[in-house]
Amino acid sequence: MTTNYDAMTNAELRAYILQHRDDLDAMEVFFARRSPDAEATWFAPPKTEAEWQQQIEILRTILGPVNPGEA
Repeated sequence: MTTNYDAMTNAELRAYILQHRDDLDAMEVFFARRSPDAEATWFAPPKTEAEWQQQIEILRTILGPVNPGEA
């Protein structure tokens, strides 16, 4: 059975990939949809531990939960 990745929204495809981490075709479709410059968040290299922690917190809000069961 083949999965129609083109019919999936980005959120659906992301969820599918998280459940089927070995499906390289799905990942290829997901990465091909990206527009890196349109959604890019640029960070200057942190100069202090506080800046490092601030950037980590920003990344966590952008990426959301890493594991599906994680809150």
